[in-house]
Amino acid sequence: MGKIYRSMQGRQVDMDKLMSQNELMPAVGNVSVNARGDELGPGGKIVRKREDVIAEYYEDNPRAKREVKEPVKTKDAPVAATLTTVSAGVTSGNSTKKRVTNED
Repeated sequence: MGKIYRSMQGRQVDMDKLMSQNELMPAVGNVSVNARGDELGPGGKIVRKREDVIAEYYEDNPRAKREVKEPVKTKDAPVAATLTTVSAGVTSGNSTKKRVTNED
């Protein structure tokens, strides 16, 4: 189940469900594709699937990069060590910050 949004009129709308229900409907515009991205021929019949269109694009454009999600790189230091390092630099009592004025 997708995320449910609330409209301005207070109605609940499930966008994922709405998209999946209408993915075969022709898209609005002057390009003959459906909402999913399949190319449509006469009568609204699917001529080429979206996957074929994308595969052909990458064959014709070898310098184009496919988006590949890479794992998020984290620091090698554990969280507890980072917290103690940060807290070690904090001094209690008087602040050592320099006051900046426009008089200089």
